[in-house]
Amino acid sequence: MEKITESPSKYRHLEKMSVRELLVNMNTEDQTVPLAVEKAIPQIEVLVQSIVPKMREGGRLFYIGAGTSGRLGVLDASEIPPTFGAPPEWVIGIIAGGDRAIRHPMENAEDSETQAWSDLKVWQIDTNDTVIGIAASGTTPYVVQGLHTCRENGITTGCITCNPGAPLLDESDFPILAVVGAEFLTGSSRMKAGTAQKLILNMISTAVMTQLGRVQDNKMVDMLLSNAKLVDRGIKMVMQATGVEYNEAKYLLQRFGSVRGALGAF
Repeated sequence: MEKITESPSKYRHLEKMSVRELLVNMNTEDQTVPLAVEKAIPQIEVLVQSIVPKMREGGRLFYIGAGTSGRLGVLDASEIPPTFGAPPEWVIGIIAGGDRAIRHPMENAEDSETQAWSDLKVWQIDTNDTVIGIAASGTTPYVVQGLHTCRENGITTGCITCNPGAPLLDESDFPILAVVGAEFLTGSSRMKAGTAQKLILNMISTAVMTQLGRVQDNKMVDMLLSNAKLVDRGIKMVMQATGVEYNEAKYLLQRFGSVRGALGAF
């Protein structure tokens, strides 16, 4: 299978470019990524529409991946509790090689055809859950076989990949394909492919959480008030929504413990 993500960069002799040339050329390539993601919106839509009713019934969303793709899944999952006040078990990111692989390369971990299912079973995964495999190449054994086993066990699968014809697409009930083309640095899929994956993960999780009622208007009303910046943001959100002064908004936030609770007092 031809891997577009591995095809040669159209830029040559990067080592001879000035810093400005490097930056401008990378930025030129990056500007093509949102257009590739835009084409995938219908695919993203049907996946989100599948996830939401399952999560309303107690299902969970899992991301599995290796290397950069795995790290992006873990990152997105880790943002759900502070942003939306959701329990950490609602969205779970699993990376090949375990948590150590988040900081330390363990690239050989992606070659296992059985470990993904073992990792998922730790969470007592069942048919109410959804598993999204993330792999730029769409050929990573950890991810491909992980989804294959999920389907064998009746678990809904989705994927995010950047290569047409990738085996991962065939193992996904709801595949998402974002064709971003060759990387500026040949084969470095942490760049355009990684950016596309991050954008798509943002869209999936934000759309799902909004549909599950974790957003009011355009506000993160359930965000965790875990530091001074977020407390101040919460106070200003209450002020804007109700017209009360700063000190009163601060009192309401302290009393009810969340923006949602403070707004519910009116």
